[in-house]
Amino acid sequence: MKIIIAGNMGYIGPSVVRQLRQSYPRAHLIGIDTGFFAHCLTNVKLLPELNLNEQIFADIRKIPDSIFKNTDAVIYLAAISNDIMGCLDEKLTLDINCHAAVKIARQAKKAGAQAFVFASSCSVYGFAEESAKTESSTVNPLTAYARSKITAEQKLKPLADRKFKVTCFRFATACGMSERLRLDLVLNDFVAGAVTSKKILILSDGTPWRPLIHIKDMARAMTWGIARKASQGGAYLVVNAGSEGWNYQVKDLAQAVAHEIPGVEVALNVNAAPDKRSYQVNFDLFKRLAPDHQPRVSLQDAVRELRAGFEEMKFKDEHYRESQYMRIKTLTGLKDLGLLDSQLRWSGK
Repeated sequence: MKIIIAGNMGYIGPSVVRQLRQSYPRAHLIGIDTGFFAHCLTNVKLLPELNLNEQIFADIRKIPDSIFKNTDAVIYLAAISNDIMGCLDEKLTLDINCHAAVKIARQAKKAGAQAFVFASSCSVYGFAEESAKTESSTVNPLTAYARSKITAEQKLKPLADRKFKVTCFRFATACGMSERLRLDLVLNDFVAGAVTSKKILILSDGTPWRPLIHIKDMARAMTWGIARKASQGGAYLVVNAGSEGWNYQVKDLAQAVAHEIPGVEVALNVNAAPDKRSYQVNFDLFKRLAPDHQPRVSLQDAVRELRAGFEEMKFKDEHYRESQYMRIKTLTGLKDLGLLDSQLRWSGK
């Protein structure tokens, strides 16, 4: 079995590759990535790419057809995932998050692949004061990132048929410790603040709702996406991936972190402009279709794991929001050094 993971060297990729290796120990696993965040490692003992058979460094927007020969499945993780970066160049965000995904799906299908798994997002729901959103609810994407995800879903749909399953997971907000850490995610940010300064600064008034999911549970869901039968949701499936118990208001997430890490002060930004990204999500369809692949990691487990990871790293940077673990800082830093051009291509290539 040959599986390609596009965008494997980001935050989620190491968990996905590790889960695939466990689920398909004899599979030929190939990672494709530009390497923007290759250096954003924690104090890992072994490179996560050692779980792969091959690592290809390439622009996700121009992958040759030959790469997909004899491919059975593709997981598409590649994305400009930071809202700030997305707003700076919405066209670029659409090119990478949507157009490249659709192109790769076409290449994989032409080569005979049977499954394409796309990492979409619950952020497509945007703002919703009413009941928890289901897959049939009206979407309200408020950012370039969210718009790129819903457009990709729509453009992938016509490719699905009885020989080519397409699964779009609308994932809740990711969290958890990774070999390539991100701190521009709400729970990770809160734990970093608690560990480094004994203070959690909430950038909003704390009332917005956010569903969360641990990256290990995201990886387990994607292995199901590869293996599922068409009878489990159809040739084309859009499904919310997460769990009912992980719908939280931001202020409650902060308090949960403070409970696990005593002596932490929680500060609200009462003067902040209202955060319009607020939604609760219904995960009943995912629970019905994939009962054996439901999230297992609890909020408390995620906080403890992050704390232990920071302590093992000896992470004490109180200015972590300016560090390489913030995706926007890494990308703009590479651009400022002249290593990336305005279209996020390595200079000289």
